Amino acid sequence: MHPMPTAVAAQDVRSFACIAAAWESREGELRGYLRHQLADADAADDLLQDVFLKAMRQGQGFCTLDNPRAWLFQVARNALVDRARTAHPTEALPADLEELASPEQEPLAPIDALSGCMERVMGELSAQDADILRACDLGLQTPRDFAQTHGLRA
Repeated sequence: MHPMPTAVAAQDVRSFACIAAAWESREGELRGYLRHQLADADAADDLLQDVFLKAMRQGQGFCTLDNPRAWLFQVARNALVDRARTAHPTEALPADLEELASPEQEPLAPIDALSGCMERVMGELSAQDADILRACDLGLQTPRDFAQTHGLRA
């Protein structure tokens, strides 16, 4: 690790002292502002920490500001806007929306409607005719195969 040049180290110390002094005098005011804007005190403290880190990143540039208080509050406002922009609030759906969510039953297709009455009609047929319909029309057997397995002529 290379030692830090003395001039840079002295400048960093001055910057830190400048930022620390501004922060000490404004931290409570900033915290109050952020907590007033947000219902969540922990979220406000997180944003407060972000503001402090941004001030630290400014380094010596922070110390040359004409109005450090205004800068800190502008950064805090920007942090609030960024948070609002990225937040995805959720709300419970109204109870009557469930009715809208489940679509009404669509009427049965004609072929499906016929299958319901097929069993009723099958009961009215002779056993032999009902067997043929079940095997060939409702099942997978061809009429030729049915005839051969039952000794009928096709």
